[in-house]
Amino acid sequence: MTSSASELPDDFQDAAAFVEMLTAVYGDASAAEIMVSMRADRVLSYWLNPLVDAPFEAVGTPLDGMPEMRCLPRDSEFTSTDAASSGRVYIQNPSSLLAIRVLDPQPGEEVLDLAAAPGGKTIAMAVAMRNAGRIAAVEPVKGRFHRLRANVERCGVNIVAFYQRDGRGVGRAVPARFDRVLLDAPCSSQARMRWDDPSSYRHWTRRKVREASRKQKSLVMSGYAALKPGGRMVYSTCSFAPEENELVIEHLLKRTDARLLEIEALPCRTLPGLTRWGSRPLRETLAQTVRIVPDQVWDGFYLANIEKPA
Repeated sequence: MTSSASELPDDFQDAAAFVEMLTAVYGDASAAEIMVSMRADRVLSYWLNPLVDAPFEAVGTPLDGMPEMRCLPRDSEFTSTDAASSGRVYIQNPSSLLAIRVLDPQPGEEVLDLAAAPGGKTIAMAVAMRNAGRIAAVEPVKGRFHRLRANVERCGVNIVAFYQRDGRGVGRAVPARFDRVLLDAPCSSQARMRWDDPSSYRHWTRRKVREASRKQKSLVMSGYAALKPGGRMVYSTCSFAPEENELVIEHLLKRTDARLLEIEALPCRTLPGLTRWGSRPLRETLAQTVRIVPDQVWDGFYLANIEKPA
């Protein structure tokens, strides 16, 4: 284990595997910075929801490059305000909102949200679409499905059809139907680990990464099958592990005609996707995918912008 492992809590049983993986991906210096950031105080960020008409005076500091977002101290009482409970504002990390910026859904389109709970990205897509068109929101887990539905309806969205089903079968059920697909894939959530919150890291193991990767590969194939020729899909995770990111996209590229599109410059620190993992060479085009490097404001995140040829 490197000296940066001293940043990890004593009760993190798989700390050695986590440090090894993070260092292999980012290098010693950046890995150490990331682990420090997971202990540091974070900000709370939110965006104003134009679909709910209620008085609200914006508070907090606008985020550079994302003026729709404001930042507050994490210990703010903002989460318990009427604005938050009414849906006038939505509390969300800006990394998540960038997935919608990259996907760029348009009014009148038909969009698939393949792993939609808890609903923040679904709502953000509806806002981008000006509440015009149709979003099919899929979530298999009963409790998460009901939370998704409640969040979306609270926020004034009326273009969503909800489906409680396994997203891995959607592509077979409705092939080539959607103009755009968002797959914010269920993952091992490494980028959301916080060393002051044991529940955020005790679940993590290398085995969980492998299990998540298998599911993600099935989901990305399903999402691509559901995409119209000429359509676009964004794949994202809040994981650092290449098995959940570049290797999932490599799996898709190897088995389909999918191609990657450039992601325009983002208002945060980013690195290109890996083109090698360990001794395994990967496609050079994976450098067009993006890793958001976490800090006090931004969650760690991975984004791939995928096109199905017309």
